[in-house]
Amino acid sequence: MKFLAAFISLLLFCGNALSQGFPNKPVRVVVPFPPGGGADVVVRLITPKVGELLGQPVVVENRAGAGGIIGADYVAKAPADGYTLLVATASATINQTLAKNLPWDLKRDFAPVVMLIKNQNVLVVHPSVPVSNVRELIELAKSKPGQLTYASFGSGSSAHLIAELFKMMTGVNMLHVPYKGAAPAVNDVLGGQVNLIFTDIAAVLSHIRAGKVRALGVGSTTRFSGLPDVPTVAEAGVPGFEGGGFLAFVAPTGTPRAAIDAINSTTNKVLAMPDVRQRIDGLAGIPLGGTPEELGRFMAEDVEKWAKVIKAGDIQPN
Repeated sequence: MKFLAAFISLLLFCGNALSQGFPNKPVRVVVPFPPGGGADVVVRLITPKVGELLGQPVVVENRAGAGGIIGADYVAKAPADGYTLLVATASATINQTLAKNLPWDLKRDFAPVVMLIKNQNVLVVHPSVPVSNVRELIELAKSKPGQLTYASFGSGSSAHLIAELFKMMTGVNMLHVPYKGAAPAVNDVLGGQVNLIFTDIAAVLSHIRAGKVRALGVGSTTRFSGLPDVPTVAEAGVPGFEGGGFLAFVAPTGTPRAAIDAINSTTNKVLAMPDVRQRIDGLAGIPLGGTPEELGRFMAEDVEKWAKVIKAGDIQPN
């Protein structure tokens, strides 16, 4: 009996030492997109401070390809020890339904860790479109079914799905014009070749202020502080509308709860820092944080939301 008691005590000691010892080496954060994009910028803003609180470097690694699928697959197959994290975005919740032969499953292969931010999106039109608010846009689109055009970053991209959500909730019919990336899509809206686009505020903020495009509504549930006079799309005539992305940390399924809690706690502290919040706000993001369980519920709801849009719009991958 003494031997058994001593053995149990040793196991408990080792377990506590393991949990207290995380992390004892650098943590990798995989961004499944190229360097310099919105997700990459926000993550590189947050991770140095997370590393300071953890006492170990947090190294950002870009593994781009296939709309985020390649980077996610790499993390899904990584050791579940807390030392490899994925930056999950709306691409992951969209791909869960849209992608064919997806090599991973969001619910099965990943454990939620912490929400980082929600991206603020904006609906802008070229000045030649004779509308000044969302209600007028809906009326115009209904009077000219299939004639108004909207740009996206490609079939199945967030810009595409958000516009399809808008169509579904308003009953309008607009023509989709897909591009290979955000820059050419925004450029053709600026040039008037396409009528409108739903896009990240950061991508068009300077153009809005210069009068090159007209902002009709913000896609998030709250207004953007940098455009206080622009209502949300929900306020402007589409109750319940929320179209935007998010950034979150997830880990391979089976990651020890002690590691998840350590990363969650430090990340929440960083997101509460005034200078971090100010810089994220400047990037048109909303810092959130929260528990792993809250993130898990959000991602499950996001998968369901976009699945309905994909089905309603009969959207096919590129």
